[in-house]
Amino acid sequence: MPKAKVNGKEVEFEPGMTVLQVAELAGEEIPRFCYHERLSIAGNCRMCLVEVKPGPPKPQASCALPAADNQEIFTASPMVKKAREGVMEFLLANHPLDCPICDQGGECDLQDETVGYGRAGSRFTENKRAVEEKFMGPLIKTVMTRCIQCTRCVRFATEVAGVSELGLLNRGEDAQISTYLAAAVTSELSGNLVDLCPVGALTSKPYAFSARPWELTKTETVDVMDALGSAIRVDARGPAVLRVLPRVNDDVNEEWISDKTRHAVDGLSRQRLDRPYVRIDGKLKPASWGQAFAAIAAMVKASKPERMGLIAGDLQDAESMKAALDLFRSLGVANIDCRQDGSVLGHGPRESWLFNSTIAGIDEADAIMIIGANPKLEAPVLNARIRKRWLTGKLLVGVVGEQADLGYKYNYLGAGPEALKAFANHGPISKERPMLLVGQGALNRPDSDAVLHLIAQAAKSMGVVKEGWNGLSVLHTAASRVGGLDMGFVPGEGGKTVAGMLAASEAGEMDLIYLLGADEIDTAKLARTFVVYQGSHGDAGAQAADVVLPGAAYTEKPGLYVNTEGRVQLADRVVFPKGEAKEDWSILRALSDDLGQRLPYDSLEALRRALLNDHPTFGHIDHAPGHASAATFDVGALGRDGVLADAPFASPINDFYLTNPIARASVTMAECSRSVKAARGLLAAE
Repeated sequence: MPKAKVNGKEVEFEPGMTVLQVAELAGEEIPRFCYHERLSIAGNCRMCLVEVKPGPPKPQASCALPAADNQEIFTASPMVKKAREGVMEFLLANHPLDCPICDQGGECDLQDETVGYGRAGSRFTENKRAVEEKFMGPLIKTVMTRCIQCTRCVRFATEVAGVSELGLLNRGEDAQISTYLAAAVTSELSGNLVDLCPVGALTSKPYAFSARPWELTKTETVDVMDALGSAIRVDARGPAVLRVLPRVNDDVNEEWISDKTRHAVDGLSRQRLDRPYVRIDGKLKPASWGQAFAAIAAMVKASKPERMGLIAGDLQDAESMKAALDLFRSLGVANIDCRQDGSVLGHGPRESWLFNSTIAGIDEADAIMIIGANPKLEAPVLNARIRKRWLTGKLLVGVVGEQADLGYKYNYLGAGPEALKAFANHGPISKERPMLLVGQGALNRPDSDAVLHLIAQAAKSMGVVKEGWNGLSVLHTAASRVGGLDMGFVPGEGGKTVAGMLAASEAGEMDLIYLLGADEIDTAKLARTFVVYQGSHGDAGAQAADVVLPGAAYTEKPGLYVNTEGRVQLADRVVFPKGEAKEDWSILRALSDDLGQRLPYDSLEALRRALLNDHPTFGHIDHAPGHASAATFDVGALGRDGVLADAPFASPINDFYLTNPIARASVTMAECSRSVKAARGLLAAE
């Protein structure tokens, strides 16, 4: 390996590394504004100047300079110090003195670098340049006079998000960043532009003037807005959650999060259920916990097990589902389901419902066939990872389903099962790491067993599952789904699915349905059934309920979640539940006393022990099984041969911004939905 000296310290480095990367290997800090590890090199801020020998006797930009063997690099010489001070003086020549009112204050790269590398004063006496503000949509607030044209935002939008909506206009003193045609940024990842901006030119519009970073309590947890399980940090002040930021997790979300993850937080304080309610004379009226439990107990005791049902929602933690499952099974209830969308998955080996290639495995894939999914809406961060791999030129992408704009080119095979059937008959392929990315649009249909069987045959004949590689990857849309399937939260023998329970309720054949945070169902079919809703928001389920039990939102309780690749993740409490609301498992534990079926755990720790005893996979924190069982996984046995329908595959996500009760309660998400529809010309159609 080549070697170089950094300030006299010898280090080895990989061929192809830049001088900046070699200096960091040696433990030296190099200031920068335009350089970012996950973006292409621009080399236009000139803050990362260093002195290099052999070479011309002048400072050079280390981010764009290839390192060479036997090179000497100086990061703190008098020449470098003077050059950096000069660059900083130029960058501040037009920068406004906004620090006291700037939302970037306290976590601003420009502030930090000025203190560390700037001069004590400025020699510029000219008037500062002013730039008019730009409209970038409901999420991004602009103060473009602060902009130093580092172009991080432009490169992110173009390279990662895949939307060419930002650019650097004009030249010299007139250069400025702008959206084309003064339109809003329509990417589902646009909030990451704020994180990337080093100077406060782009800040969060919903968070504007809310708090200073030193006022906030910072809690590391995981996201539940989709099934990816992105690593996030939630910042709160007192009882209020004010913002969500990404954490670095190269195995899952790298350092990006979606706009829904970031900005749906205002929904945590709106339309909240903060006390129990009981329906009296057709109206929900406030009640005590005892009154609510008594009403439920009276109905349970008057009903037979086969006329009762339990449905879990998409945001539930594993502990609450475990408690609900234990309670209703003790009552003899078999009508239990966590698949609100009607998915057929849940029987067979665990590999049949996991994203087996793992999210990081996308970086190794050389062919991906997307079946019945729109990853741009269902998991935008995962879609960006597919795009990153596609940009290398080493990935071939095909689609069977909706012909949507995914941000990269693909071969479109067709919309439905017939196209899938033609693809399945293709036979062996020459790719080493092929993937079948299967979405819920192919698995929530009446003919999904036959579709799954067809997918399984394609996977077997094409070598998608083989020693050391399992490319059969199911993309879920619900944070609770994999955890529910792992613990068997599916109908027991003779039990009804969600669709069966709704049909039976409509026919008057169900006495009681317990909705554990379940809102994505047709509640109109529950009019003849006694409905109990336990959840955090007054959404569809609460409006149809006869008894409402206020639960905690995901930021208000510790919990285990399992992401789409089977990775068990631990979420932490950020704030406490609102009003009289309780953690979901504790509500079910208290209710079990009134139902005469006391659950055998009185603490979260005892509940987790019971969960691990029954399902040991929940103990493997932050571990994705991946290809471990590829050799023993009989992929050809999945599904059942049957008649295929003609209907095309359709993604279950119609509006990315309004997919769950928290998002639907968010004013920001409503604005985003309207803004994107207006930009795409969909409002008139509605």
